[in-house]
Amino acid sequence: MPYVTSTAAGTASTDVRTGFGVPGLAHPLLAPAEWHELARPGTPLHWVVLDVATGPGAHPDPHCLEAAGRLTNAGVRVLGHLDVTNGTRDLAGLVSDAHRYLDWYRVAGFYLDRCPSTRAALPGIRRAVTVLRTLAGDGAHIVLGHGRHPDPGYAGCGDQLVTFRGRWSDYRWSQTPEWIADHPPERFCHFVHGLPRPHLDEALRIARWQGAATIYFTDRTGRGDRADPWTDPWETMPGYWDDLVSRLGPGVSE
Repeated sequence: MPYVTSTAAGTASTDVRTGFGVPGLAHPLLAPAEWHELARPGTPLHWVVLDVATGPGAHPDPHCLEAAGRLTNAGVRVLGHLDVTNGTRDLAGLVSDAHRYLDWYRVAGFYLDRCPSTRAALPGIRRAVTVLRTLAGDGAHIVLGHGRHPDPGYAGCGDQLVTFRGRWSDYRWSQTPEWIADHPPERFCHFVHGLPRPHLDEALRIARWQGAATIYFTDRTGRGDRADPWTDPWETMPGYWDDLVSRLGPGVSE
């Protein structure tokens, strides 16, 4: 697959407002201040993922109901977390979880975690997305959480693709395939952990050059893999959250 450097990719970028996609804060009972902070007016949020218990849980959770309702009332798009386990999750299980998210938390779409990236898995993901849109309505927002650059065919499947999810030490030297430039920046998301505060501007430049308008940067460290929650860097807000928000400027939730 042809790749281009970070700087060259930026020639295809447009002037699109960068905003946050929040991939997985801890349960609101464990991180109440963080969930309240997300509802602060002017925070440039594109969406927030709600993960009750690696999915919607067995019954409505009052803390999650309150947190999701607060964000929805503030105009923030809340997405239900669905783990597709690299394409091995059965469709019936996904549909069951999706129904509970819609019935209990009134989510505006879904984040498909551990989404496969291969061409062979594309038909199954396309079928799942079609079913989810049927359940949630035409306005449902679907984010495919690949964590890497997938086969280009996935661009015709999800509303957004997570094309990087990993460490700053990898991100700063990353490249992007040529096909990314065929799509607007609002189609792509980058999640970076272990990012020191002095490198925030550099990381924002990389995101712009590589054509990603939805980001989440944090100085927290860990594997970034939900299979190992004890080292999940996304569960708490970055130590420089206020600084990062100020660099992006006030926004309007989508």
